[in-house]
Amino acid sequence: MTRIDQTFARLKAAKQSGFVAYIMGGDPSHASSLELMKTLPSAGVDIIELGMPFTDPAADGPVIELAGLRALKSGTTVTTVLDMAADFRKTNDTTPIILMGYANPIHHMGYGKFAAAAKAAGVDGAIIVDLPPEEDAELRAEFERHDLALIRLATPTTDAARLPKVVANTNGFVYYVSVAGITGKALGAEKSVANAVERIRKAAGLPVVVGFGIKTPQQAEQVARSADAVVVGSAIVDVYHKDGHETALELTRRLSAAAHK
Repeated sequence: MTRIDQTFARLKAAKQSGFVAYIMGGDPSHASSLELMKTLPSAGVDIIELGMPFTDPAADGPVIELAGLRALKSGTTVTTVLDMAADFRKTNDTTPIILMGYANPIHHMGYGKFAAAAKAAGVDGAIIVDLPPEEDAELRAEFERHDLALIRLATPTTDAARLPKVVANTNGFVYYVSVAGITGKALGAEKSVANAVERIRKAAGLPVVVGFGIKTPQQAEQVARSADAVVVGSAIVDVYHKDGHETALELTRRLSAAAHK
């Protein structure tokens, strides 16, 4: 079993939903973001989403966009984000790491080179938000060759005709975007999120994690009633930037505790 599979099996056995935390690699520096990453599991994080900064992050709201700009200013690249993952793996071999980013830097590096480097760094998979199923065959082949999960996004506009294309060849889990729009927007209605999770889970036969718009422990607990895991990014990134490491960790603990109820 992969780390992702093992994590969801453990959560299922405990009758819990999981908690996924997103941080931006290299924000505001390599050393500080690595320090934060290393402490996330102790705050209850089951899966880490590690952002790769990009100059044109079309799916991201202001908080993540600014985090990416800070990371780029500090010299962060795809390679240095992979270095973060490799350093994390020196002391943690169980928490899954999912990269999240955009196709351009990966294409520039070369899909085969990227997949090989990600595997060597201890990465478990990636979400490439601007690479639709019709255009990911080359990357998917390299991911399959290196036993990496290529995780796709479903949204409120993913209808019955589109959903089979989204979930085909997806592995690890499916990421459901609870709102149509950018990161950090308001959370979708509980009933509509629950209905979407059930529909996607049935179509994919995989766990469904829900993100975008979840900012508070109350919202995390609400979404966890139906989702296999809850994702929080903007709220953690924003608090980390404004108030520092310990405050971000305290928020993370409260969010993870709510998701695990």
